[in-house]
Amino acid sequence: MPRLSSSPSNRPYHHGDLRAALLKSAERTLRDKGVGALSLRELARDAGVSHAAPGRHFKDKQALIDALALDGYERLNRALDTAVEGPGLDFEGRLAALARAYLGFAVENPELLELMFARKHAPEGSAGSAQLAAAVDHSLGSITRMIADAQEQGEIIAGDPERITMIAAASLHGLATLIAGGALPADEGMNGLDEHVHLLLNGIRPR
Repeated sequence: MPRLSSSPSNRPYHHGDLRAALLKSAERTLRDKGVGALSLRELARDAGVSHAAPGRHFKDKQALIDALALDGYERLNRALDTAVEGPGLDFEGRLAALARAYLGFAVENPELLELMFARKHAPEGSAGSAQLAAAVDHSLGSITRMIADAQEQGEIIAGDPERITMIAAASLHGLATLIAGGALPADEGMNGLDEHVHLLLNGIRPR
């Protein structure tokens, strides 16, 4: 995925949404330099605004990180929701479509995905914590609802749909982690995804 330059000519903010511009710049920094390089002061400099301006949207660096994670979940959830809307697919086809959407997001946004799964976000009970919890529940709920529907249709075995969801999610996230860590080429992972889903559904015992 092409990396955007942080030169003054490519500064994201002119007269539009400063918050969105700061998030876009922060995600670019996350990709290029890692979470440790995130700084409200540096983002303000890149955007060409006063050092105090980002404080109107993010009270500190942690609030910025929380906002990045939430934005990532919202984008991922839109991709997952769109993937399972396709008509005429059986359960394996719907699961493969959802897996492809998840893995596609992971391949394009490995640093952001790692940040999303880090458990160092807003304190329990805060508004930010509630928003992140709802976003996480939405992403897992995409799988849980699909599994519960397939159980009602007799397409898969009975059982706790949330437990089955965790097994499926762990399998897909493990595949994404292998790609992000360089242990598996991205194209190989994507090309083998249908087989991965088939093995996940049917197991490896001879039949």
